[in-house]
Amino acid sequence: MSVLLIQQAIEYIERHLYEKIDYTDVAKSVYMSAYNFHRTFGFLVGMSPNEYVKSRRLSLAAQALQSSEISVIDAAYRFGYETPESFSKAFSRFHGCSPVQAKRGGVKLRLFNPLAIKITFEGGSVMDYAIKRKQGQRFLAVKRAFPNEISTDDNDRSIPDFWTECQEGDVIGRMLRLRAEGKRDLYGLCRPVRANETHFDYGIGVLLDEDTHTAEAEKLLAQGYCVWETEENDYAVFRCMGENGDCIGETWSKFFQQFSPQTGYVQTDDTDYEVYFERGEEGVFCELWIPVVKQK
Repeated sequence: MSVLLIQQAIEYIERHLYEKIDYTDVAKSVYMSAYNFHRTFGFLVGMSPNEYVKSRRLSLAAQALQSSEISVIDAAYRFGYETPESFSKAFSRFHGCSPVQAKRGGVKLRLFNPLAIKITFEGGSVMDYAIKRKQGQRFLAVKRAFPNEISTDDNDRSIPDFWTECQEGDVIGRMLRLRAEGKRDLYGLCRPVRANETHFDYGIGVLLDEDTHTAEAEKLLAQGYCVWETEENDYAVFRCMGENGDCIGETWSKFFQQFSPQTGYVQTDDTDYEVYFERGEEGVFCELWIPVVKQK
């Protein structure tokens, strides 16, 4: 189960806190792609892996400064900072005082203990889903690479801004016009670039099949659009209920915190996608299709 892998990841971090590591190293240790690890960790823990590492180091740095003879300069290098100045800035933001003040004592400091992941089963919560087998599909899409860090950042607007840019520039409209009315569903496509990459691809597209105007599609491909292909997969399918994209993040949180621990289905490294229906049901913002495999 993914929660157990995240607990193993936390244990790995604790063993290597004094070494140069980031979330891609931790992802390797639990045999997950950097992208899926970053997303799973963020939704289960409530912070990014790098934020966790930073908080643990700054907490331990304060203890070391107050309980040993270590200097501020040595503490900076010991806890992974390239310069004393960068260490002092991070320390002050985290603790509300400088390392020098912490060394003198008599100031309030923040304690950030190691996390322990526990599975909590909550009653009275209904989560509708379906497991569907889907053949491989082809899409005509426009795509862009985004940093893994934004996948769990509620304040980041990179992907919504990408949608706005494509809508205002008629990038989406040109794809939709390739298909007849009633068959103009839009897809938000998402996949890791490579196992240890720090970025993932996100694309906006339409199905590329017998209902797509082939000649016009070829023109768009020549102008920078791309073909996005998926493999045959099992998918966990959820309806995201709401008026805006916030419901997508809420559904992802429920997937990691409730659905995956209780069903044994975990996300794979294949493309996940949102379906924005031309003629959708009232109250349904989109459908979320997550590629999954049942753990034995």
